[in-house]
Amino acid sequence: MKKMLSLFVVALLLSSCNATKTKSSSTKKMASKKVVNPSIYANTITADDLKTALYKYASDEFQGRETGAEGQKMAVNFLKEHYEKFGIPAAKANGDYFQNVPLQVLSPPDVELVIDGKEYKYLDDLISLNAGASQKFSVNEIIYAGYGIDDPKYSDYLNIDVKGKIILIKAGEPKNADGTYVISGASEASKWSNFRQQFSDKRDLAKAKGAKALLFYYPDVYQMAASRYGRSSGRMQIAGKGEEMYYFMINDGLAKSIISDINENDKPQSYKVNLNLTYRMKAEKVSTENVAAFIEGSEKPDEIIVISAHLDHEGIKDGKIYNGADDDGSGTVAVIEIAEAFAKAKKDGNGPKRSILFLNVTGEEKGLLGSKYYSDYEPIFPLANTVADLNIDMIGRTDPKRKGTNRNYVYLIGSDKLSTELHNISEAVNKKYTNVELDYTYNDENDPNRFYYRSDHYNFAKNNIPVIFYFNGTHDDYHQPSDTPDKIEYDLLENRTRLVFYTAWELANRQKRIVVDKAGQ
Repeated sequence: MKKMLSLFVVALLLSSCNATKTKSSSTKKMASKKVVNPSIYANTITADDLKTALYKYASDEFQGRETGAEGQKMAVNFLKEHYEKFGIPAAKANGDYFQNVPLQVLSPPDVELVIDGKEYKYLDDLISLNAGASQKFSVNEIIYAGYGIDDPKYSDYLNIDVKGKIILIKAGEPKNADGTYVISGASEASKWSNFRQQFSDKRDLAKAKGAKALLFYYPDVYQMAASRYGRSSGRMQIAGKGEEMYYFMINDGLAKSIISDINENDKPQSYKVNLNLTYRMKAEKVSTENVAAFIEGSEKPDEIIVISAHLDHEGIKDGKIYNGADDDGSGTVAVIEIAEAFAKAKKDGNGPKRSILFLNVTGEEKGLLGSKYYSDYEPIFPLANTVADLNIDMIGRTDPKRKGTNRNYVYLIGSDKLSTELHNISEAVNKKYTNVELDYTYNDENDPNRFYYRSDHYNFAKNNIPVIFYFNGTHDDYHQPSDTPDKIEYDLLENRTRLVFYTAWELANRQKRIVVDKAGQ
């Protein structure tokens, strides 16, 4: 009887224990399915907080945040102090919020050029448009590649091999006998004649084809380029990472000494010359930093959402401070407000499932250098694990071109370039929470303004990482001392910042990682 009673008691205890476990398991399952309203945290992003931060960050005290200068050092410490206050740890394993970005300030190089025994002088006859390593080389031919175009409707590269060669190209593009352009088929030129685009597109194409050096004949702008590139102008590059291809602009006399009829001659071919070039780079090293803070995901910590903005601006010129309140003080304070909102969510037990990297990059005004260093040389987290980059650069003002239209807008660039899913999520989140007018005017790689290539998201996009670039457009105070915090429209800054937060929240907490379905297109 006692034995039976004992067995009954044991069974009862086990049944009770199993019921408790089942209840506990059920409770955990219910907790994991808990739906959190992100508006609780988005509403902590306020115009007043953004204004307080920006009036400090874009004040004269920060001296325009010139890359590597005292004001930029103040800026990175400002950011570090905020992340520490929010309880957000550094992204680097050693606990350092700063990622050192080694840069160098370029001075005009020493260049000696002799062709067929004739010496050509730097600045008078040619100027360097980028900076390569110091080197001497001699060649016995120059490849003339016409306009330097490779397009489905016309190509100068069909029957020539330029790998390892010095090539010469000229500005513009070919026309038909009736005066229309071959590529556009109309009286309007294509992108290959655009002032800004042909500088970069023709250069990038020659580099991709393997050219050793490029001589660009563009007589209409030679003097302007000489005044810009022929003096010490504060241009920078990543230290020890000289360009692989040397890029020069040449004047009329030098071009015609190689090809006398270059203005009429469009035929790509080889020209025999004896060319000796000596290039000595001159540079001074500069120390600067990215700032990186990190909230680890609760379920998918190895998958990273990047929220970025550049921390630098133009510094002091001719005694005037360039405060950069919109460019990119607005993006910088947006990032720290978004960071604080995610930190509060995590403190409440509602932290993101995926990890969030808050990345404030340096040297954007010098050529996207901080983000380039992160993406190309020292990513803190593998790029393969990076889900998306939401990049914020100028979201505090309105574009004068939109006068008379809805002021509650933002230009979106890049959202559909690599991931259809990212674009659809962005649209759905906005419709659900913020109702900002999403303007895609500049969402085109061939836009003459080239905005797709001109902010830090591009260094992620080129690595097939989906991006969204949030941008209010330019205005009369763009890159002027008059870009001050009193001109920011803080209600718009609040709403746009919340839009980025909601988008990041969805990307971080959705069940599946977004799919990259357009890479390489």
